[in-house]
Order: sequence, then C-alpha cells, then structure tokens
Amino acid sequence: MPLTERGRQQAVSLAPFLKRWQFANVLVSPLQRALETCRLAGFGEVAEIRDDLAEWDYGEYEGRTTSEILAERPGWTLWDDDVPGGETVEDVGRRADRVIAEVRSTPGDVAIFAHGHILRILAARWVDLAPKDGCRFALDPAGVSVLGYEHTWPVLARWNETLINADEEDRHDIAAAF
Repeated sequence: MPLTERGRQQAVSLAPFLKRWQFANVLVSPLQRALETCRLAGFGEVAEIRDDLAEWDYGEYEGRTTSEILAERPGWTLWDDDVPGGETVEDVGRRADRVIAEVRSTPGDVAIFAHGHILRILAARWVDLAPKDGCRFALDPAGVSVLGYEHTWPVLARWNETLINADEEDRHDIAAAF
C-alpha cells in the first residue's frame, strides 16, 4: 500500500530534522512505504536496500486485523504465538541481528527506514533484549529513534520522537536513525 497523504507529509517533515546528522550509510526496507518515506525524507538517492529490513512476514495473517485473528484464536498475540505460513519473532530477531552487525561495523552514523515491528525488534536486540521484548517499544509513523552508546553500553538514546501526530492507519511508516 502506498503512503497516505498524511504519511507523505510526515515523511517530508523528517528531512530538516534528519539533516542534523551526517550519515555514513542509509539503509531501507525493500517495501514501498519505507522506500517512499526514505525518498521523501531526502535520502532516496543514497539509500541501500536491505531485505533484512522488510516488515515481519505475517503469513496467512497478512491483511487481517487482530480482532479477526482473536475470533479464531482467543488469547493469540503476534509476539508470543506462531503466524501460520509466516515468520516467528526469532526469525525476525535474526534479521535484526544481521542489520545490527552491519551498523556496528560501519564507521559513523547509519539511518534506517523500515517498519514498526522490525524496528521494535531491532531496538530490543540493540540493547541485548530478546526479540519478543520489542513488544515493549511503541512506535508512531515517522517517529525518529536514536540507538547509540553510553560509554560502551548500547542504549536507546532517543525514542519515538514525532514531528507530526500519528494516525492509526499509518502505523508502519517509521524512520530510525543510528
């Protein structure tokens, strides 16, 4: 699905905010909404696509609401239960770990444009939490988060700073800066 008009406005609003940093690299999900967000934020020409930044593969649950799934599977949660035909939280965690390894081997800051669930898991893994602990990190569309270090400890230096209020329909348009 393409970005909504509000999503496009949010992406454009990122450009002046992100100019605070000089990025050694810019990584982006191969999916349309992240690519468009990245382009509108001014990084489309320099971004490198990483398949590992694609959103969680929801398998048979793709496009279904949580309410619909709960009607069939009472008590189900994405973070604790399987997704038929899709990825486990551990699968997504392994992808996040590969991205983190690349970021940590890059001299300088790295900007990442991706999606809500993969970014939440990436944040959890950055601070050495289990992938499922990503459920504890809320993200809004076009929210900016900074993962960094305090001395030698990986930390969440800033989290979910938004320039324009989020709409529920845009919940997967996220930009994270490293």
